[in-house]
Amino acid sequence: MQIKKEIAIYALIIIVGFVAANHMNVVVSESMEPVLYRGDIVIIEKSNFLGINEFNPNDAKIGDIVVYNSKWYDKGPVIHRIINETYVNGSKYFIIKGDYNDKPDPYLVPSSLIISRVSTIGDQPLIIPKIGYITLWIKGLWFSLKLIKVVFVNLSFLIFFIFINFFQINVYFYIISL
Repeated sequence: MQIKKEIAIYALIIIVGFVAANHMNVVVSESMEPVLYRGDIVIIEKSNFLGINEFNPNDAKIGDIVVYNSKWYDKGPVIHRIINETYVNGSKYFIIKGDYNDKPDPYLVPSSLIISRVSTIGDQPLIIPKIGYITLWIKGLWFSLKLIKVVFVNLSFLIFFIFINFFQINVYFYIISL
């Protein structure tokens, strides 16, 4: 009986952890300062979480901070604020901008590209300050490790070719001295 209870508790912890982890997003740049800072974690409502629509992107409104897949930034989703909306050929598009940025994002954003909205209490976004730096550090470390690997491989080839050239030069001098 005790084992079943422990298994149920562990399963519950895993499920809660999975749901919580899928409702958090790390701010990776300074584009939303002073509201969101790099390294903050924002709590989000997803447009499609395991088939559940927590919010409808078509219902997003001016002032909402949304997470969307952009055409211009290929390193992951962008967290910016909707500053206006427009219609093109009967389809709704959003004009989105980072609070710290001078200009709006370069492309109009259809609701189909919006994947989540930052949850708020009143007008304040729900954030966990600075904890996301751990994720940013790990990503940076991973990039650094890949970079170190590339540098190591290139240096290995360079040392190999220098050694071969040095060896051939020594062989050449040895043959001349005979």
